[in-house]
Amino acid sequence: MLLRLAVAGTAVITSACSLLAPDPFPRSALQSGLDRLVETQAATAAMLRIREGEHEWAAGAGAQALASSVPVSTSGRFRIGSVTKTFVATVVLQLADEGRLALDDPIARHLPGIVPGGEAITVRQLLNHTSGIYDYAHERDWSTNRWRGEARFRTYRPQELLDVAFARLPHFPPGQGWHYSNTNYVVAGLLVEKLTGKPYGDAVTERIIRPLRLNRTTVPGTDPTVPEPHAHGYTEVAGTLVDATEMNPSLDWAAGEMISTADDLDRFFSALLGGELMSAAASTAMRDTVETGQVFRYGLGLQRYDLPCGASVYGHGGELLGYLTYAMASPDGHRQLALSYNPLRSREGTSEIVIGLFANGFCPPAP
Repeated sequence: MLLRLAVAGTAVITSACSLLAPDPFPRSALQSGLDRLVETQAATAAMLRIREGEHEWAAGAGAQALASSVPVSTSGRFRIGSVTKTFVATVVLQLADEGRLALDDPIARHLPGIVPGGEAITVRQLLNHTSGIYDYAHERDWSTNRWRGEARFRTYRPQELLDVAFARLPHFPPGQGWHYSNTNYVVAGLLVEKLTGKPYGDAVTERIIRPLRLNRTTVPGTDPTVPEPHAHGYTEVAGTLVDATEMNPSLDWAAGEMISTADDLDRFFSALLGGELMSAAASTAMRDTVETGQVFRYGLGLQRYDLPCGASVYGHGGELLGYLTYAMASPDGHRQLALSYNPLRSREGTSEIVIGLFANGFCPPAP
């Protein structure tokens, strides 16, 4: 049914400058990758936006909903999941620039009594996931990546998330391994609140969203809706696809609750990697990555992917049920690409398609 309902791939040119200068983007290859995500039933909808200087191009494939023939909007909003972590890490690094903290401060210096063993866990280790703190999202019914029925509308407090995490032993002693843990960024959110005296979402808004005019980026709090226009997210429950678009994202809080658009994410990563949001020293620290055993290395709220052509890109991926996001940029921030798609039952071959999209977006064309 999906293939009958999915509309043909759509694309829009958003820069008049493309009429005046050579087009730097491999549009056909990028459109083909999006189409494959939908045609193989890996996704109900997919869209991306790529920018370089004055050039900008967006494309989409699929429909906004299974029962709709309305094409996915390339300016639509979506849940960005763990890309939220890059926003939070940026605020922490700004606070370091202001002398409010040092990256190698023990977290107990700023949040006494909050983190067991916090005297031996540094701010840097929180941000690069080398703290060893257990990830509460590993526990049953505590992950926004899994269907939770009516519980998906429940409101969670940050302390509840920490209580779940600290009831389990750490993954390893601080600094002696790497393990992705959403708990690290719940603590980082509390750190921002302690040092700024305001909700972490307000700090993100005042320091990043408003100055960069990311007018369609929000920190939803307990609001379960995604503002229009948006593609719907789905998941399979007992063999049937159900609409998973609406959920109270407080279960992810500072680790993954935000909503944005491809255009806003491109502008954010352009500013971040272009040196507009922090000092050169802080930017260097953010890009100081550690080995993860995954397909990426991890810095301070920043992932580095090394593409098949030898080029490296920086950014972050994110997932909430029904939504997958990847937002990446060249090391100087000059070229950016944001991808959002709504995954379905089949994930086989999806990674290759996604890597292909970023390789086409960032690797020089073959001679």
